[in-house]
Amino acid sequence: MARNPDSGETSAVQTIGLIGGMSWESSAAYYQQLNQGAEKRLGGYSSAKTVMASVNFAEVTELGQREDWDGVADILAEAARGVEKAGADFLMLCTTTFHRVAEQVEAAVDIPLLHLADVIAGEAKANRVEKLALIGTKFAMSRTFFTERIASHGIEVIVPDAEKHDRINSVIYDELVHGRVLDPSRRRMVELIDGLWDRGAQGVILGCTELELLVEQADVEVPLFPCTTLHVNAALDRALG
Repeated sequence: MARNPDSGETSAVQTIGLIGGMSWESSAAYYQQLNQGAEKRLGGYSSAKTVMASVNFAEVTELGQREDWDGVADILAEAARGVEKAGADFLMLCTTTFHRVAEQVEAAVDIPLLHLADVIAGEAKANRVEKLALIGTKFAMSRTFFTERIASHGIEVIVPDAEKHDRINSVIYDELVHGRVLDPSRRRMVELIDGLWDRGAQGVILGCTELELLVEQADVEVPLFPCTTLHVNAALDRALG
């Protein structure tokens, strides 16, 4: 039981299991937002109950580049079993790209996985959005594992033209994962988002935690769907009841 020091009330709080390290910047954002959210919702000295296993980003990235997704799944499944043993009630992957193996990871444990694509789809439906655009890593944009999961909920998903994927990927991997937030890249990303709006997108998914460091709602007119923020809010809804 967790006590709200201001109200004197108690409530059951679930422990959130986090698989992080993809990148550490992303994991830090998840941890910070979960605790800030718990404090805001519960007040006083409240924080989120979490356990985290952080994997080596270089290792899983190399395996992914070699298309060894079974190898990636093995690493993340081992991490999932670790947080389950540590007392997690449900699981989150602090990443979009590595949701490529989400089903394999969930199958390795006896606790549920809060799938990011399901969260995004739920938010779109709540806002009566029928067509979304996704920007993220080149892998996430060029493959269908994430967009098809969203589409299974009846939401159409488009991505930027293929010739723009390398530039977006470079901003993520060469700048943002190293904590470099550059104004020229922000301007180019805003132009890209505006172009997706012109193509009929009613909202744009910031499909990589690091992109939330670069672009905010104040920068664009089209509604943004920031993956980390939405994922965290859904986790807090579940954990705090």
